Amino acid sequence: MNLARTPLAILRLAFRLGHCLRLILPKQTSKAFGRQRDPGDQTIGRIYVINLDREPGRWSRIKKELRRIKDGSGNDLLGLTERHNAVDARSFLEDPPQDSVDPYYTLADQLFVEPQPRTLPSKFELEAPIRMSRAEVAVAKSHIEVWRRIAQGTDNYALILEDDVWFHPGFARQLDQAWKELTIASKRSEGVDVLYVSYMEVKNGAPKSFMSSNVFRPVRGLWYMSGYILSRQGAEKLLRLLPCRGPVDLWINQQFNALEVLATKRSIVGQRTDASSTNSYSVLPVLSKIGAINSEGAALFNSRPNQLPVFAFGPINSGQSSLAMALSMLGYRCCSDLDGLPLHELKALSEGRVDRVFDAYVNVGALASMVEDLRRNYPQAKFIVTWSRSDASSETFRDILTSLDGADVVALDPGAVNAWQILCDHLRCAPPLCPFPRLHDMGQRHIADRYGPPVLDRNRKLPQWDRSPWVVEPGQNNWSGIGVVPQASEGEQSWGEADESFEELDQLRWSARSDTFTGNLALFRPLNVEYNRAEGATIYVRREELGVRKYSAGALTSHTDYLFGRFEATFRASDVPGVITGFFLHRNSPHQEIDIEIAGKMPTRLLVNVFYNPGSDGDQFDYGYRGSPTNIELGFDASQGEHRYTIEWTPNEIQWLVDDLLVHRRVLWNPTPIPHLPMKLHFNAWPPRSSDLAGRLRTRRLPASAHVRSIRVSARRPLVLDNSASDLSDSSEAAISGVSI
Repeated sequence: MNLARTPLAILRLAFRLGHCLRLILPKQTSKAFGRQRDPGDQTIGRIYVINLDREPGRWSRIKKELRRIKDGSGNDLLGLTERHNAVDARSFLEDPPQDSVDPYYTLADQLFVEPQPRTLPSKFELEAPIRMSRAEVAVAKSHIEVWRRIAQGTDNYALILEDDVWFHPGFARQLDQAWKELTIASKRSEGVDVLYVSYMEVKNGAPKSFMSSNVFRPVRGLWYMSGYILSRQGAEKLLRLLPCRGPVDLWINQQFNALEVLATKRSIVGQRTDASSTNSYSVLPVLSKIGAINSEGAALFNSRPNQLPVFAFGPINSGQSSLAMALSMLGYRCCSDLDGLPLHELKALSEGRVDRVFDAYVNVGALASMVEDLRRNYPQAKFIVTWSRSDASSETFRDILTSLDGADVVALDPGAVNAWQILCDHLRCAPPLCPFPRLHDMGQRHIADRYGPPVLDRNRKLPQWDRSPWVVEPGQNNWSGIGVVPQASEGEQSWGEADESFEELDQLRWSARSDTFTGNLALFRPLNVEYNRAEGATIYVRREELGVRKYSAGALTSHTDYLFGRFEATFRASDVPGVITGFFLHRNSPHQEIDIEIAGKMPTRLLVNVFYNPGSDGDQFDYGYRGSPTNIELGFDASQGEHRYTIEWTPNEIQWLVDDLLVHRRVLWNPTPIPHLPMKLHFNAWPPRSSDLAGRLRTRRLPASAHVRSIRVSARRPLVLDNSASDLSDSSEAAISGVSI
């Protein structure tokens, strides 16, 4: 939880100032470029720029760059340039075909290119598959398409550029020096296949041998494929080596032994820093786990919808819950699947006010009779009617469409393969890079008149919360959330009981972790979890030099994923400032979490927290690093004795209890939706980077310890994850077997 952020605005401003200063320099001339006049000509006869259709601004900027450099005949390089339409990851309606690209690679592949000598965890899962992001697949396919064009063309050499580059002032001079040497050398050999002119060496330097003062041959360790010269024979070789396994700049390093790969002595084509990258990097979570990444920023959701408000109706079981999730993924604060609304929200809607909590409403029964008022109060509103093939001729579907005649409305089948395209065309926004959600419709739930004591003490100063579409700011309209009457499917018959002690670790069901994450000053090690047959388990935080970390810590994690239930731990917390004792449920992609944490700097206070991000299993909505925390005064010192801490999690509510007394409750949208995806259960003690969270670590008081006597779980778990939170096992035996220690 490192709160430091890179000052991108300053970097971008500095780049733009420097870029303006370059304009006063004379144009460069490179004799390495020119149209090929005969088959043996060694000039670079073609330039391909990979550019997305939706990025015309980048194409304009790169054209200005190319006009500033002349070829050997005095013509600017733009005359040799062809724009190549890049593959757009947003065009993938489903997972892209695995023809030229194998989307799975491993940590071993990554460490081949960039070893991590300071990373010393207890074990590596070197061969565990890592799935490329859709953006990475699209980038690889774009480069491969250019390789095919070069292999089928007549030019002996071509320069390939991505559209976010710029030429260094010494580009022409340094390239000409290198190219002259390579031209002479090629008369004695087969010639160069790939010449890197834009690259970044790995952190500890790429192993290499210098061919001259201007050119080196890398063994491996060059990142980026934003600027390189490729020969026709090199393109043919690369195509024979396909499929590309993993990100293209990683994969090509593993082909260096089959190619003649060289690089200029320094990178002479840079990447612009005044524009954000459109790529996403699948390896970052894995590098975080082994401690290779030590910082993280506030990954807050920056996209905000501008087509407001949205109202959606449809027949029963027409995909309303799927639509509600899709709108949430687009950044809407969406209220859905209710028979009514809280009185002040309903009044704001009926009066056409803008001070509403929500900006999208899906399958809200109370609004069905208000369509005319909604159209009059919100003439700019977007209406959506959901339907399926079986609804096409139904009376309900026709009646809804008739009531919306003349409004800005679209009919959407959430099960259609082009559902994202239809929805996003209507809302004038770009679809996320993940499949359209497929959820079972939950129907209209009944709002509860009363649902317990207030959720928050309004007089207490709250810790800082994330700002995202899925967090209602504290104090907004005196908002207290939406209580829902429990449905029959949430009954006790669906739960199984298990009472666990820590006499020994059952490795089939629980594991002591051996990884870390960016906000952790320590590396989790199994040796830091000690078991006592009579007393339970003790978890230690120690000062210990481990390469990537100077401290070690301990953590227990269930192998089972749970979806709703009662989770209870009896433990004594650490009292060392800078150490957190945690008992919580957690998942990534999308990030959801329900926390109990006690900070050593103040063991008389309980911190409860919820992280919510929308989507289905595998969707990369992991925005925010603060969540929505609340402090609860315990009335005792949690480090002086064992107490029982409980999380009760249902589809509509979360309760926190201490020694069976309710201390905190959260209902729907107070301040977030209730997490709806399976999560693993954790218990740990660790030192966070954030001193705001736990205080400054008192190293003189290490080792610190937290003691857990038992964990009791009464929960259910999904049998199959099919993008739905509804496919659950109601088998008591299955629930019990998943948590036994």
